Amino acid sequence: MIYVLIILFVALIITFCYYENNKIDLTEYNLTSENINKSVKIVQLSDIHSKPSKSILKKVTEIKPDVIMYTGDFINEKARRKEEMIKYATKLCEICPVYYITGNHERRLDEFEELMKRLSDAGFNVLLNELVTADINGNKISILGLDENQADHKDYKARKNGTFVYKDMSPYLKLLDKAEGYKIVLSHFPENFEQVKENNYSQYDFDLQLSGHAHGGQFILPFIGPVFSPGQGLFPKYARGTFGTRPKLIISRGIGNSEFPLRLFNHPEINIITLNKPQ
Repeated sequence: MIYVLIILFVALIITFCYYENNKIDLTEYNLTSENINKSVKIVQLSDIHSKPSKSILKKVTEIKPDVIMYTGDFINEKARRKEEMIKYATKLCEICPVYYITGNHERRLDEFEELMKRLSDAGFNVLLNELVTADINGNKISILGLDENQADHKDYKARKNGTFVYKDMSPYLKLLDKAEGYKIVLSHFPENFEQVKENNYSQYDFDLQLSGHAHGGQFILPFIGPVFSPGQGLFPKYARGTFGTRPKLIISRGIGNSEFPLRLFNHPEINIITLNKPQ
């Protein structure tokens, strides 16, 4: 009898862990702006980490977005399932245009330049510190994609030693200040919105920043919240949800996992952001 109970308990734990890692949450945001003429539906995806999920692809197809904004860590640092992920990129681009930035994991790959070319050939609009203005559903939308490259292993050591220096991205953000239409910043690192003292992004003139990286804190504990994020440490502030008004930061909890294989009370997330003209 005791063996049966142990087997049932182990099966329950495995089922629970699978559910926590694979149940997809859809989080909806409705924003308004005078720079929007016709409704735009954005899907934000982030931190897939070499997990070519058919469920995510199906959900995104059903949502019917006008555009996908992808905020880093598409392929993990070991280039796991690289060929599958290139095909997955092609499938995402069959749904709608995809604007993509790198995360820390792509930046750790020796074949970084080759990967960027292959993702571009697959259809991704790869933005490496680039500003583009696109017509999306009849709206002029300026998109700045930042390639911050600030989370190599040596950067984590520098943070531990108190010697880490954030890169100055102000030249690119000042260009966005002068851009037309609705203005979006794609940044892998949500803490850069307000936490960087001199060069925080929130001081510039744009509408929306989309970020990922924090994985929702990996575990979200009741009454405590997100537990840990690389770069922010224990109980990170910028791990999920929104901050600010204009500019506004929206953080994705991401989809896959990197080194740590389990999420807890923190399901994979697709953000659905609808932009409308004020009534």
